[in-house]
Amino acid sequence: MINEIRHHKYFLTVLIPALFVSIACSEVRLKDIARLEGSGANSIVGYGLVIGLNGTGDRYRTPYTDQSLANMLDRFGITIDPNDIRPRNVAAVMVTAEMSPYVRPGSRFDVLVSSIGDATSLAGGTLLPTPLSDMGGDVWANGQGPVSVGGFNIQAGRVAMRKNYTMVGRVPNGGVAVRSADSLNFDSNTLHFNLNQPDFTTAQRVAEALNAQFGSESAYAMNATTIAITPPGEFDGNRRVEFIALAEALTLNVDTPAKVVINERTGTVVVGENVKLKPAAITHGSISIAIKSAPVISQPGPFSSGRTVAVPLDQIVVNETATPLVAVPEGTTVGEISSALNSLGVSPTDLIAIFQALKEAGALQAELVIL
Repeated sequence: MINEIRHHKYFLTVLIPALFVSIACSEVRLKDIARLEGSGANSIVGYGLVIGLNGTGDRYRTPYTDQSLANMLDRFGITIDPNDIRPRNVAAVMVTAEMSPYVRPGSRFDVLVSSIGDATSLAGGTLLPTPLSDMGGDVWANGQGPVSVGGFNIQAGRVAMRKNYTMVGRVPNGGVAVRSADSLNFDSNTLHFNLNQPDFTTAQRVAEALNAQFGSESAYAMNATTIAITPPGEFDGNRRVEFIALAEALTLNVDTPAKVVINERTGTVVVGENVKLKPAAITHGSISIAIKSAPVISQPGPFSSGRTVAVPLDQIVVNETATPLVAVPEGTTVGEISSALNSLGVSPTDLIAIFQALKEAGALQAELVIL
């Protein structure tokens, strides 16, 4: 049996991502970084039943499914005691959707169904008509239709085969709006664009781009999020939609703060464009300790009263890998860091500790975000 314990030592260390991708700064459309105030999606939810399952529905531990089925049958004149219902082709689900503010009664959209009981699969099921309401209880739409899970879950005895996750499915075009959700006032004298990511510099650039297109006094940045604009007189009335389309098509350079984002679960590291380093001398060394244990058989002498025993023989091997010292000048960019330090061979799993050490040392000039 061999047990290996590896311990890494860091001196003054710096980031060595497994892969650096340099993306040139380019202009983006206003519609990709901001939205009109009052045009947010409406989150709606409902409780429903999925029927027609092939024995993969809720079991005995979900009494609310039996109660819901009994209530549904009662509406059709069939009275039955919920305790007498033992179906395995019905599953209780929560139905959720994001309803666009521009839909009109009769408009269709996708809805998502998620099992809340002990069903094993929603494959092949059909969602019964389900009212969908907001958090205030107002019904905005109805959901129904065949559920698509994009996979399967088959079990026979102790043998099981599964592809993808089958406890959550989608009903394409299963949502039907019953009322209009439009909260945008097209007749207002002033419209407001809200940035998806608040930033004072970007807000000012948006105002400048709008003024360059529609007039020097048309727009101004109210804060880091909101840009107010007064449409010119020629875009009043029926031309308000034309004005919004022209405004959304404007392009500009977006300013972003320097960030390093790390996902500890996946080992993913994303380094922003504006990340800089102060001068530093960097090295990365590692010590590998391997402990090997092999049994040795000890035999007693002939005609003795001893017995045969197994005695472990342990062997410890210590290896230290030498790495060069790399100097990083002030203002080093992501591309310069990658070309200068990839030779040190730091694995992605080591980057989290390295970035934290850099931040503590004050050498990393960026915000460190750990997901």
